[in-house]
Amino acid sequence: MSKYILALDQGTTSSRAIVFGHDGRMVSTAQREFPQLLPAPGHVEHDPEAIWSSQIAVAREALASGAIAAADLAAIGVTNQRETTILWDRHTGRAVANAIVWQSRVSAPICERLKADGLEDLFRQRTGLVVDAYFSGTKIAHLLETIEGVRGRAKAGDVLFGTVDTYLIWRLTGGARHVTDYSNASRTLLFNIHTLDWDDELLRILRIPRRMLPEVRSSSEVLGHTLPDLLGERLAIAGDAGDQQAATFGQACFASGEAKNTYGTGCFLLLNTGDQPVRSNNLLTTIGWGLSGKITYCLEGSVFVAGAVVQWLRDGLRAIRSSAEVEQLAGSVPDTDGVYFVPAFVGLGAPYWDPYARGVIVGLTRGTRVEHIARAAVESMAWQTRDLLEAMTQDAGIELAALKVDGGAAVNNALMQFQADVLGIGVRRPVVPETTALGAAYLAGLAVGFWHDVHDVARNWALDREFTPRMEVSDREARYRRWRRAVERSRDWAEHD
Repeated sequence: MSKYILALDQGTTSSRAIVFGHDGRMVSTAQREFPQLLPAPGHVEHDPEAIWSSQIAVAREALASGAIAAADLAAIGVTNQRETTILWDRHTGRAVANAIVWQSRVSAPICERLKADGLEDLFRQRTGLVVDAYFSGTKIAHLLETIEGVRGRAKAGDVLFGTVDTYLIWRLTGGARHVTDYSNASRTLLFNIHTLDWDDELLRILRIPRRMLPEVRSSSEVLGHTLPDLLGERLAIAGDAGDQQAATFGQACFASGEAKNTYGTGCFLLLNTGDQPVRSNNLLTTIGWGLSGKITYCLEGSVFVAGAVVQWLRDGLRAIRSSAEVEQLAGSVPDTDGVYFVPAFVGLGAPYWDPYARGVIVGLTRGTRVEHIARAAVESMAWQTRDLLEAMTQDAGIELAALKVDGGAAVNNALMQFQADVLGIGVRRPVVPETTALGAAYLAGLAVGFWHDVHDVARNWALDREFTPRMEVSDREARYRRWRRAVERSRDWAEHD
């Protein structure tokens, strides 16, 4: 009998592969960072070949480091940075341009045109999303408008579109399968989350040929098989979900009203709303997953820069040599001494949706040291999460009793305590922090009978630590008011095209 599931977790700054056992614990793992390409302010790109080469390399490393044979794998699950947009030639497999990363604001002018034409409500009604450069649809439109000859090739069926999951599955299967799942499709600004199909009217508005788009399938089913020479066996690819939906699944948020927050490059708070989509004013209505013929919907708040602010401290400010040093630096002072850091490097996501916001550090005095700035940078993750929870509570009418957390920054005990303090609710961290990869593994394992059902999966969830609020309510609210003032100073800063 097969012993393991392999999860491929293709993220914004690194590719990871993790092998999980039946108990949901990690058996082996491998990770590689890859370059971030920044051609202009607010523009972010990746080399698709770097995505592919790093992902297949870590898959092999994870198997080798755990002395695991491919024959021991029951299936592969894929999870991915969402909205990142790749166009490639169907025949050669070569990308027609660099991938446009979800953070990139390059298609903001297209979004402005759509809004000026009065189309924002139509897109929101059909897709559950706001018209913003975050999503794939306007990124596709930008590439079709700016690269000569690509639109004609796309109409002829020679150029394919995919989010990163689609691109990886296409490469893993040798071009045999051009597919995505409901969760990733729901992030494109092209998918009708009510009819569960690509929306022809929205495609016409953005002038995107339907022939470019992948087939949309369940998040948990056999989507194809790997070429045998890639990992040593012909393996079933049986799970596929965008990273935040996968993390919600990995956190066992299976009941309506349960929520998780992931602290990665960005910060993403998802609330399970059950089998009905909940319309929101400032958040996103999205598909969580498709499983056993049923769709689960979520409300989502998306912060564009969370853990990426630590990378900026390392690579931009050069205040630290490695990301791991930030906890010690930030913890060397008792507070920020009145400093607030709004890391709107690529605009602000929910609940503001301002592509022209830019980062600000306010409250500086002659006494401000780099330690205060580092602490303010870390605390910005918690304040932005408070913004999301405020909007979510208002829209869904649900008061959370606790928040499950995961992602790289969730290991920072000081940050998790501060998060509990500024939210006023318990923050619960699981034993297995890599819930994004775990969710992909669970979806794949359920499809092939490795796990029986979601109750089997839920039994694996175990608490590592719960952080409870300590801050006085008056102090919390006073600090939050100052945070909101800082955010307003970052708004509408960049020049509009």
